[in-house]
Amino acid sequence: MKDKFLTIGQFASMHGINKKTLMWYDEIGLLKPAAIHPENGYRLYTYYQSPILETILLLRELDVSIGEIQSFMEDRSAASLKALLDEKITDLDRNITHLQALRETLCTHHQNMVTLLTMDLDRIDIVEKEARCLVTVDIDEDTTFEQEVELITAETLKYQLGRLHHASYGSMIPVASLQNGKYDDYSKLFIEIPFLRQNDSLPIQPAGKYLRAFHKGDWDKMPLRYQAIFDHAAKQGLTLTGYAYEMGINENVVDRIEDYIVQIEIPILS
Repeated sequence: MKDKFLTIGQFASMHGINKKTLMWYDEIGLLKPAAIHPENGYRLYTYYQSPILETILLLRELDVSIGEIQSFMEDRSAASLKALLDEKITDLDRNITHLQALRETLCTHHQNMVTLLTMDLDRIDIVEKEARCLVTVDIDEDTTFEQEVELITAETLKYQLGRLHHASYGSMIPVASLQNGKYDDYSKLFIEIPFLRQNDSLPIQPAGKYLRAFHKGDWDKMPLRYQAIFDHAAKQGLTLTGYAYEMGINENVVDRIEDYIVQIEIPILS
């Protein structure tokens, strides 16, 4: 193996790249061939150059610039490679977290579309939910819409969401208020951020059984829907507790407010 030379085509094929890439690496001084054939001038490589090329290809796959790789190659050492990989592992972890959050968001949107295509707006169902970590902001009857937007925007910046589509969001109203006929007594806005796990400093939407119902259209008729929910709970012998969580599920596929559908979920006291 020591004296065995590989042609540029063989060396490129062994590493799954185009030989033009090797020619370019030679031209910019990133990876020179081990020898030049004395008769035809062809580039020749050895097996022992494979680890160097694989390192270059790995760094390129991590979006390390050619300039950074050249700097590393000029002062190649365990310490310099470790420092470079530390930085790229941090970047990769950040990207993985972002992609996982994006996948969860897509799954939520997908489930909402499945719900829209199969739902019966008159049904009230019991569903089982896992605990969710929420970010909440306090509001009251004096909080204007503009202030609500500012509060939500501040939280998205705080948690580096970038855009609201990276989270599910909605409003919370105490069950006690609803039972007392205070249908406008909203006390919180909530944001569920996919990449946040349970945290002692953040509120948790508890796991367990929930009554789930839907309301379409005019907000003035929302009290009638809540009355129907409480009538249903009473007939089934269910006790509702905590907050009602309201969340729009079809905002991205409708233009008219009368087509807007709100999902309502209320915990059932076990």
